[in-house]
Amino acid sequence: MGASLPHRVPSPDRTRAGSRGELDGTVGDAVALDHAVADLVRRTRFPVAFGGLAVDDEIRVTSIHGARTHNLQGLVVKASRGLGGRALVEKRPRLALDYRSSRSITHDYDRAVLGEGIATLFAVPVLVSGRARGVIYCGSWAESPVGDVVARPAFTVAEELSSELRIRDEVQRRLALSPVRAAADPMPAATREELRETYAELRSIAAVVDDPALRARLGRLEQRLATLSHDAADPPLELDVRLSPREVDVLACAALGSTNAEIAATLDLKEGTVKSYLQSAMAKLDASTRHAAVVTARRAGLLP
Repeated sequence: MGASLPHRVPSPDRTRAGSRGELDGTVGDAVALDHAVADLVRRTRFPVAFGGLAVDDEIRVTSIHGARTHNLQGLVVKASRGLGGRALVEKRPRLALDYRSSRSITHDYDRAVLGEGIATLFAVPVLVSGRARGVIYCGSWAESPVGDVVARPAFTVAEELSSELRIRDEVQRRLALSPVRAAADPMPAATREELRETYAELRSIAAVVDDPALRARLGRLEQRLATLSHDAADPPLELDVRLSPREVDVLACAALGSTNAEIAATLDLKEGTVKSYLQSAMAKLDASTRHAAVVTARRAGLLP
């Protein structure tokens, strides 16, 4: 489909996102979107990709990769208008094999799309809990067929972005239950348990994610949760201990009171494997019971 020139629109302000933490909803979601759009170019045969999140029934394009011009910058697509607007409302992928002559869409955005030189455009909605949260696009500068082999990677990228946004939404929701408090004030027990359940769910999801970059971002969310739930009145425990990712997964589930069988089902492991991980973690933490291991891991900041 051709080679792109090394032009791309600057991604969201990552410095600001990092300084405010990975749980900043707006910035964090935009960063997740930018990673997904970059993946579209890397994992599909399309040389140009762009996308935006839905705000007030509009798709506000904030990420563009592989473009040869600046025509797509600042693009705002209204619901039902253009290819992406239809994908947003219909909640299903839309394809314009020959965008210029397509009669199935409105042509409100020809100046941007045709100005970039796009001939074939493919729009995939990002669905989170049944709601369209945005649209990602891939395009080529020559008319190109789009079959299952070509479309499948785009669907995969959209599904991965959907999963990350869903996780971020849940973390934000649960954190919102905890009011800002003075450092000396204890976190309400119910809120702390909500955070711990979220942490365990994040660990179980991250365990089956293949993308290293996505796993790393999930890891930062986990660490943020662990930090937020730490009791400031309880001095941290300094430990020279390194638990394996699976040992942390198992301990996080054990912290919720799950049995070995329940942990095995959650993490898709054998019950004997779960027992082995627990025993290893207990030995590293010098704990005689799983409860003691959880308490030590929490004091050391290894668990929320």
